[in-house]
This record gives sequence, structure tokens and C-alpha cells, in this order.
Amino acid sequence: MIVIGGSYREECATPAWDRIFGSGGRAAAAISQLSPGTELHTYAFTGWADDVRESMAAFQVSSHVREINEEITFTYFHPLSQSNMFPLHPAQCAPIEVTGDNVIRFGMVEGESIVNAKTAIFDPQTHTSISFRNNGSNASRLGIVLNEIELINGTGQVEVEIAASSLIQSENADALVVKQGVSGATVFERGVRAVSIPAYRSDRVFKIGSGDVFTAVFAHYWGECNLSAVEAVNLASKSVCHYVNTRNLPIPPISEIICGLPLKKSTEPRRIYIAAPFFDIGQRWVVEEALRCLVACGANVFSPLHDIGTNFEPKEISSKDIEGLLSCSAVFAILNGGDPGTIFEIGYARSHNIPVVVLAENINPTDATMFDGSGCEIVGDFASAIYRVIWATWR
Repeated sequence: MIVIGGSYREECATPAWDRIFGSGGRAAAAISQLSPGTELHTYAFTGWADDVRESMAAFQVSSHVREINEEITFTYFHPLSQSNMFPLHPAQCAPIEVTGDNVIRFGMVEGESIVNAKTAIFDPQTHTSISFRNNGSNASRLGIVLNEIELINGTGQVEVEIAASSLIQSENADALVVKQGVSGATVFERGVRAVSIPAYRSDRVFKIGSGDVFTAVFAHYWGECNLSAVEAVNLASKSVCHYVNTRNLPIPPISEIICGLPLKKSTEPRRIYIAAPFFDIGQRWVVEEALRCLVACGANVFSPLHDIGTNFEPKEISSKDIEGLLSCSAVFAILNGGDPGTIFEIGYARSHNIPVVVLAENINPTDATMFDGSGCEIVGDFASAIYRVIWATWR
């Protein structure tokens, strides 16, 4: 497999992460065991170009590095936060041109790649056009992998099915895979009914780079192994479960994948209650970020801060909060600091058999006895807790 994609520095505050990977490097590393002889074609900052070559060699990937003068970095506060890119507008470089049998082309922020391939898999990434062919690239067989927002924004169509049909026709694509985050993915092919593929449950969810792994594994099974698009997407979804749970690369053969059960989204309306203190700027920020992330993942949320507020007498606030809690299917409890109100809400929810996912980053293990013993899920990182409370509403 030939992989074309950027090599960027990635920094995350929590959980701590500082790597030189990017879409190209991660994808090549991901399939290096599945596809021996994988090649990487990339741009990389001169100061770390040798690091890229050496790290790829450790994965037995041959690298072709075009050195550039800018140190392109993506920073995250947590894996579900919006990334910040520096520099904001990288200098544009001459295109990378590649010819091969099986090629993965990722969109890059510092330049284009022009591909001629028998089979190509195109992942445009957020920063580039969703058209594979408009820069002169050609493929006898074309698969496109992108997320739902990229598809809608790139086609101007609001309905996913209409947007997918439009892109397949305009790009003469054989398969289109639309990633839908916590809900899994949908496979579209010409003349065939769309098929939904589930996500798979994991204990932890490290989202940075999960899309790169998905595209790379899909490309291997669909492009090189000639499995159907549906089979290839399902194996890619299982492989992503392994990656987000372990952060380990390369991806092993499917028989060695660490993967939980498939997740089936609830068809009934479900709501998540945010139980948390919001008495200082740090506490308020966490509540706001939890609300943003849950809504971005498609969840319906009841937040006492936003839905009730603080302009009532304590008895009325308590009554309204409990009413809201009982209308919910799961509770997202931010336990950092041991707020008495949050502890009460956790106990009240469990007494009514409502699932509770507790975010506990700095709690003493002995203080977690009652939460653990009453059936709460105790999670140590923010992104994993967000996913697990959404999954809790699907039971």
C-alpha cells in the first residue's frame, strides 16, 4: 500500500500526548503489519524529517519525505476538543505525485497530491476539497472516506443520502463511506442500498487519529484484499475500537483485535443529565465543555445549569432538578472535588436504577467504594466518559 499524507506534531493536554504522526504517518504505521512493504509519501518539517524516517523504519515502512520549513502542529486540550493548528495558514508546497496499484490519499494542509492508481482511497480531511479528481488525480476504482459534516459541507446537500449519491456520481466513485462518530458509519455504493455499520464498545476512547486508522484499515481490506465495502468497513470499525482503547500501532490481524460488542443506537428518545458543580470558572468550563461534546455527538441533554439556572429558591431548584433527572436515561456525573449536590444526584439516580457514568480524574480510590458498589461506571478521562454515558442510554 502507498500512503500519501501529512506528518504533523500532535499535542494533547489530557490525556498527555506528544507525537509526530499526522494522517500519513499514522495510517502507514497502522497497516504496516497487515500490508508489508507499505510506503509513505509525505511533507515534513526539516527539523523532524529524520525522526519521521526513523519512526517509519521502526514500523518497516519505507518513507519518501519532502522537507519543508514550517513546523506544523495540531494541539488539543482533550481528544474531543477542537484542534488548533499552527501556523494557521501554512505555505503551500509543490504537489506530491504518485503512481501505484493501491494508494491512500489524505488531504494535507501544506500541499496537494496527484494520484494515478488502479485503486485509490481518498480521505479529504477537513481542510481540503472533497473532490478526488479535480486536481488531475485518477483511479480505475475509487473509494471515498469522510465524515458526515465534510460530506454535507462539501456537497451543499443537507440530507446525507442525497449528498452521498451526488458525490458518488460526480466523482465516479465505487464506494463512499460516511463516518458518523459514536453512531458508527454508513456505506454507500452505486445501485445498492446503504448499509449501516456499528461502532464497537471500548473501555477507553482516545479519538486523536482514529479516523486515520479507520481509513487505512478500510483501504487495506477493500483495496488490497478485495473484500466488499461493507465487510471492510466493519473490520475497520473493529480496528478503531482496538486503537482507541489501547493507542497501540500497528493494527494486528483481525483475530488479535481487542474489541467490545457492537453498539446499536437507541431508536427511542433518550436524555442525559449532567450532574456537576458550577460554582467557579473551572467547574463552569467543564460543564460547558461536557454539554458541547454531548450535543456534538448527537445526545439530548438536560443540564441543571442551563435548563433550570440559579434564580429560584433552593427548594424549587431541587424539585426542578430532580424532575429533570427522572426524565433522563443516564447521568453524566463530574465528581472532581466531591461536590455534595453531585453526590446526592448520583445516589438518587442509582436508587431509581438510572445508569451513572462518573468522571473521576482525581478521586481517592477508597472514596469511590459506594459509587463502584452501586453500579456506577467510574472513568478517569473526559473523552471516554462522554462516549460511555452516550452508550449507557442505548442499553
